[in-house]
Amino acid sequence: MGADREGGARRKPARAAAYVVCGVVVLAGCASMPDSGDLRGVESTPRQDTQVRVFAMPPREDATQAEIVQGFLEALTSDDPNYKTARLYLTAKAARNWQPEASTTVLADGPSTEVVRPPGGREDSDAFTYALTGDRVATVDSQQAYSPADGQYSQRVHLAKDPKSGQWRIDGLPQGVVMGSSDFQRNYMSVNKYYFASNTTAGTTSQPIAVADPVFVRRRVDPMTQMVRSLLDGPTSWLGPVVRSSFPTGTALRKGVTSLTPDDQNKLTVPLNQKASRVGLARCNEMATQILYTLRTMTPTVDEVELQAANGAQLCVYSENNAQSLVTRGPVNHPVYLYFLDDKHRVVRIPGGSRGTHTEAVPGALGEGTKPLGSVAVSRDEESGAGVSLDGKSLYVGSMVSGASLGDPVLTSQGKTADDRLTAPSWDVQGDLWVADRDPKNPRLLLLQNGAGQPIAVDTLGLDGRIESVRVAADGVRIALVVEKDGKRSLQIGRIQRSGATGEQPVVSVLELRSATPDLEEITAMSWAGDSRLVVVGRAKGGVQQMRYVQVDGSTPEGPAPTALTGVKEIAASEDDKLPLVAYSEDGIVRLPTGAQWQKVVKTGSAPIYPG
Repeated sequence: MGADREGGARRKPARAAAYVVCGVVVLAGCASMPDSGDLRGVESTPRQDTQVRVFAMPPREDATQAEIVQGFLEALTSDDPNYKTARLYLTAKAARNWQPEASTTVLADGPSTEVVRPPGGREDSDAFTYALTGDRVATVDSQQAYSPADGQYSQRVHLAKDPKSGQWRIDGLPQGVVMGSSDFQRNYMSVNKYYFASNTTAGTTSQPIAVADPVFVRRRVDPMTQMVRSLLDGPTSWLGPVVRSSFPTGTALRKGVTSLTPDDQNKLTVPLNQKASRVGLARCNEMATQILYTLRTMTPTVDEVELQAANGAQLCVYSENNAQSLVTRGPVNHPVYLYFLDDKHRVVRIPGGSRGTHTEAVPGALGEGTKPLGSVAVSRDEESGAGVSLDGKSLYVGSMVSGASLGDPVLTSQGKTADDRLTAPSWDVQGDLWVADRDPKNPRLLLLQNGAGQPIAVDTLGLDGRIESVRVAADGVRIALVVEKDGKRSLQIGRIQRSGATGEQPVVSVLELRSATPDLEEITAMSWAGDSRLVVVGRAKGGVQQMRYVQVDGSTPEGPAPTALTGVKEIAASEDDKLPLVAYSEDGIVRLPTGAQWQKVVKTGSAPIYPG
């Protein structure tokens, strides 16, 4: 809580019950600590100071009720693995019943505390009640899944004086923990765990497709072991219906295993219980791949995983290099080209990782300009393209090979104006084409299997507004939609579900739409920019246009936002972070290579996209 907590409008700031020390490896610029005097108003540590740790202090003898409440709240923000110190502020019964892992509530400025006066002003000398209040920002549930939240937080803690010791302790409190946003940023980090798409395959291959499932874990409480346990527990509820795990149901770490640490060769040994002891080699390799992908961004790094059966026997050993050949993660193949429309509304391209500016027309009719286009999409295998006519009325699909013709439109909108017609299209990993028709008389989200045939109307249960933009994730099971309602545009993330017998037209739905940018009300452009990350251009109420990264769960990822750029109309990013961010702005087509500033590609052009 530290500086996050106000301490109540009618109370002086309480003495902090936690202290901050620098880690064994001292960072350059780490603030020195006073060697004497009281600690008052301890400020929350900025998230980038990863070596700074907070240790909770137990209650002092004869602590007042206010000190007990304040000390308990401070202890919730410490690095105590099992909240042992926090439980010292509770009665024995309350300590047994309290479940801190049930949820984490994040408040804008931490909880304010105030004594609740009983009716008539009479107070029991052996009992006290405090109200905890604040403005909610987010919650993290028991599955470690993050959700933005708003509204007022109000809970009560009850204190009683122990009849034997005469010490005040908390005997009634809400489940879970509560803290301010800066303490949350210091204590928790977002990490992707990985499962496999259950209803898609990567184009014509049979490789399973890795799907990121972001969760929050405590930053300095053995996060590697936390992540493996979370992975074994299964996907979060939102993603669960469209993914599968190769770990047999009930798989857990072997009894007695409390921590996992890679050896000096970056090999991690994971002892499993009896549930996993009979898996075959192919399935074991998939299990190891899930762990490798889940732990790949953590420190220390893990390059190889050995899974062990309950009796200690080796099930398999698998390396990250092997995992990349077993599972598709991100783009089907690394995009070779960046595509956009030139000043003649033809589809042109340049090598995706190039710093050059020479463009070439794509092979086939899309590059010949026979049909002037307003937007374009290229399939993930870069063999097919789709373009919406300049007036937004017609959708064309063609092969990107020399001599290929365009033919008749595969879809036509009846909207009266370009703004009431077709959005830019988007290809999924299976080679199906998505587009929204904004016709006010018949607004629809549509899917064309393999970019052809009769369009399938996608069920968008719960959609509140009109779709203005569509982008399907590389995993094929999540979709990003810009939705307009009452003049405001929000970014919504939905789960794609397919059903139906083989050989029959599938029933396709986008379910459980949720906002990824609750604080923005005017989304101008967006694109997927990672396994669970998007880049958005938008504006908050009363604010100016900004460009930033957001997570699919609505949280803000660590790291800097893209360098500011004015007048952005469209944005393009790849799930491959080696490729530069590209935008269509008032300066034309520009790109942002890693570690550089925005660079002009061409002065005249529009609609930049990477495959997808």
